[in-house]
Amino acid sequence: MATLKYTRQREAILENIKHRTDHPTADDVYQDVSKTFPNISLGTVYRNLSVLTDLGVIRRLSTGIGADHYDGNMIPHNHFICQKCGRVYDMEDDLDVTEIQKRASRHFKGQITGCSINFYGTCESCLEKSQSRNRN
Repeated sequence: MATLKYTRQREAILENIKHRTDHPTADDVYQDVSKTFPNISLGTVYRNLSVLTDLGVIRRLSTGIGADHYDGNMIPHNHFICQKCGRVYDMEDDLDVTEIQKRASRHFKGQITGCSINFYGTCESCLEKSQSRNRN
């Protein structure tokens, strides 16, 4: 495999995602990184997000609602995806992803190398907005 050339733009994209907990979209990253690199294109952001995902240093989250989101936290954890607004939240729980992976391995003859669990529903903010509309 060819060596990947270092670029300041790619480093800025990676740092942006690594320091966020809101699971940004490519557009969110573009808005932030273009403040430092005004000539960066959205295509460059998408290409670098793809490279970083392929390298395994960030995770792409497909929500099924709108654009993909990105996560710089590579420690195994679960996510909640709001089906109303599409926001992605880290789940603070005691559900052990590695234990689920081990259990799944007992019933699968191949090699499982990862596990991702997404929970779906309505986030607190969307519930409050809905309840507020119903009261009016």
